[in-house]
Amino acid sequence: MLDLKWIRENTDALKKSLEQRRAKMDVDAILALDIERRKILTELETLQAKRNKAAEQIGRLKAQKQDTTAALSEVESFKGALKELEVKLADVEPKLNDLLLRIPNIPHATVPIGLTEKDNKVLREVGNVVPLGFTPKTHYELGEALGVLDFKAGAKLSGARFPVLRDKGAALERALISFMLDTHTKEHGYTEVLTPYLVTPQSMQGTGQLPKFEEELFRVERDSLYLIPTAEVSVTNLHRDDIFEEKELPKKYVCYSACFRREAGSYGRDTAGLIRNHQFNKVELVQFTKPEDSLETLELLTASAEKILYKLKIPYRVIALCTGDMGFSSAKTYDIEVWMPGELNDSGMRNTECGIEESSNKQNLKSEIRNPKSEMAGRGRWREISSCSVFTDFQSRRMNIKYKKADGKKELVHTLNGSGVAVGRTFAAILENYQQADGSVLIPDALKPYLSFDRLVKGN
Repeated sequence: MLDLKWIRENTDALKKSLEQRRAKMDVDAILALDIERRKILTELETLQAKRNKAAEQIGRLKAQKQDTTAALSEVESFKGALKELEVKLADVEPKLNDLLLRIPNIPHATVPIGLTEKDNKVLREVGNVVPLGFTPKTHYELGEALGVLDFKAGAKLSGARFPVLRDKGAALERALISFMLDTHTKEHGYTEVLTPYLVTPQSMQGTGQLPKFEEELFRVERDSLYLIPTAEVSVTNLHRDDIFEEKELPKKYVCYSACFRREAGSYGRDTAGLIRNHQFNKVELVQFTKPEDSLETLELLTASAEKILYKLKIPYRVIALCTGDMGFSSAKTYDIEVWMPGELNDSGMRNTECGIEESSNKQNLKSEIRNPKSEMAGRGRWREISSCSVFTDFQSRRMNIKYKKADGKKELVHTLNGSGVAVGRTFAAILENYQQADGSVLIPDALKPYLSFDRLVKGN
């Protein structure tokens, strides 16, 4: 949520920001409501002051045992006008607040200017894409053939986009969650929490899901609760209305959760497999920082998410999102995308291969700027697996999260979060990158301490 005073003083900057973000908002209507609200408040304060003065006069007259009829009549005359102003205020304030809650955050000056994903900037690519010598399969083809993914059972239980993981598939998912949590707690200094999956509308509003994304959320109407689309919601709201001591910052949390999304705007995209499900698992990183530290913290948070993919030896790239492709609450976002060798790319052909060879399971990933996709027309594409963002004080203003500075002054903290990382998509990336010519899938070395097997094989 933006500061209303800032909006008044920076109207042109806001309009420019909205244009860059492809967001349609009537800023003039917001300012008109703000003017009306302030006018009502001024009139209210003036009348209340007159009423209070008259009331004081009544007290003096009574103390002097004088007639109070005229003074009482004057106080009574204020009631109707005050009631009318209060009704007007009750009408204007919710309208103004609703519009303020729908304004997206202001992009940081370092964010690339652009309107679509074509304007995003690739910052780095890490890992080698190794030719396998056979046509790779998609993760869902592999998963079903190996008996670890069961989409029909999920559809029978809950409908489309609710997969069932079986046997070693369920074990692999659990291993990934433990591996991610251990990495972030033991190596990156995060404190693990496990928070509720059902939250109040106030919690959803605090992180920016409401009112903007109502149609994307699963709601339990009887209890007026929402299923979380990400642990960001519940973890960030842990400190709603709190005041940190300066020495407590940065505050770092990692949380595993199931996530629930309607995907109402996907229009049939990615309905197969694990890419866009209604329920999926994710490990989320959340931080609270001082404003002057938040941009550097974004770099560190992104590096923590990258470390998961680096350890798993899955090729990935980091992208700076442009103004028109960022999320609603974000001031700056880095997306991390993994290489998915089995998926069809834009050409729709199947004439090339890529993946991780069995002999290269222990390969040393090196950072190098290269584009494997250009080398393999047909199969292979990048898929988002993590989105790491800094929100400046956009969320903390909604949730009233502050910290006390050394001089005693209180200031809004900056909040950040990122997937560390999406578990289902990592599962899919392992199947596709570690698949072998015989249809089996190798287990990455980093996961072997968490499992009793080192390969997924059909029939066992």
